[in-house]
Amino acid sequence: MAMTLRLTDDETEALRAQAEAEDRSMQDVARAAVREYVDRHAHEASVRDASSRLRSRYADVLRRLGE
Repeated sequence: MAMTLRLTDDETEALRAQAEAEDRSMQDVARAAVREYVDRHAHEASVRDASSRLRSRYADVLRRLGE
């Protein structure tokens, strides 16, 4: 799917510099950044959910450890 991404001049220059440093296209670097962002946020949500479940499950143990 095609899309238009509007960047500021500073963002464009930073992307260009990174792409040149990696000898990759700006598109490849931008797509990788999007994938990393999505993966990181999905992982953070998963950790939050697991943490919430474990806090509920082990609330008594955690309370006693804190005493």
